[in-house]
Amino acid sequence: MEALKGIRILDMTHVQAGPTCTQLLAWLGADVIKLEPPQGDATRGQLRDVPNADSLYFTMLNCNKRSIVVNMKSAEGKTVFVDLLKKSDIVMENFGPGVLDRLGFTWEKIHSLNPRIVMGSIKGFGSSGPYADFKAYENVAQAMGGAMSTTGVPEGPPFVTGAQIGDTGTGLHLAIGLLAALHQRDRTGEGQYVEVAMMDGVMNLCRVKFRDHQRLSRGPLTEYSVTTAQGMGEVPRAGNDSGGGQLGNAIHCKPHGPNDWLYVVVQEAVWEGLANRIGGEALVKDPRFAKIAERRKNQNEMWKIITEFAKNYTKREFMAILNPLDVPCGPIMSTEDLANDEHVRGRDMWVELDHPQRGKWWNVGMPIKLSASPADIQRSPLLGEHTDEVLRSVLGYDDAKIASLKQAGAFSAPPKKAA
Repeated sequence: MEALKGIRILDMTHVQAGPTCTQLLAWLGADVIKLEPPQGDATRGQLRDVPNADSLYFTMLNCNKRSIVVNMKSAEGKTVFVDLLKKSDIVMENFGPGVLDRLGFTWEKIHSLNPRIVMGSIKGFGSSGPYADFKAYENVAQAMGGAMSTTGVPEGPPFVTGAQIGDTGTGLHLAIGLLAALHQRDRTGEGQYVEVAMMDGVMNLCRVKFRDHQRLSRGPLTEYSVTTAQGMGEVPRAGNDSGGGQLGNAIHCKPHGPNDWLYVVVQEAVWEGLANRIGGEALVKDPRFAKIAERRKNQNEMWKIITEFAKNYTKREFMAILNPLDVPCGPIMSTEDLANDEHVRGRDMWVELDHPQRGKWWNVGMPIKLSASPADIQRSPLLGEHTDEVLRSVLGYDDAKIASLKQAGAFSAPPKKAA
């Protein structure tokens, strides 16, 4: 049985953050009805690689959903929306500030129409505070949430991370909040408003950097390979340092291409075996590296020694040397590496799907594995593909009513005025 079977979600979200959340919940078994304007989610046409087909940007974020087109600017469309609200457990939106309010659907109005409904809302900076009206995108959230200032090297510019921690990270946070609100609703009978700001989500994902920010007031951060002066007030960019209790860094291997690196963590317990394999007894007894305190002070020299040894091996060969020594390590995996990796395929994390417009394509799989309800990943819907189906099966509309609503423009854009 699907874990969320019987839960219906009215999904008004678009682009990435909201669709990430609803796709995850759809993979868990919820009936997600993607309510789109007549022109559809903007990402259907963004970065399009196949003419006249939904883009990968859209298809990879909207699997297992049903699409219904509703013109929310028409009275008839609003009537359909209200009927769907009354049949849903969750309604979600990630419009700009005030958009849904201007359509006449504040949270208070939605709650009065269906007191049991849970409303999920994603905003760049939340609905309160001096930043509330600012627009946010992925990299803006990374910049303002603390991620960029701590990513990169001290002498270089701040970097964004390839992981979409602003958009996708916020969607994952919202999924947790929605499930908690549903659990409370089942006890109290009352729904509630659940909000996640992108900036807030990024801050939460940067928690260890705020740990280090406070540690700086008591002394330098000795696990960093760069100088961290006591009381400097901000956590520096430290390249590929692990930033944790154990030293870690990326080691360049042959043939020394852009992804020929192995990330290595040097734990206290493995140093003697690692040192013996790399440099023999001389390195084991070298006072510069004998204890972790000394290795921290001299870690740049330690990394040079390890890198010199690794230059004769590929990242996989070096990994094969370190694994029997219990040294935590992992190759830097490119997108091509991952798309062809046996482990990834075996865990259904790279899944082939078929689409009526674009043919065969691949999606990242469900990262959450439930033993009794594994995810069954289905393709994304075409624009409005399920409009009639939803009107009939969910709302009980008959053919005459559907035809009347169509005639009135409930599901289409109004005709353009003559110039």
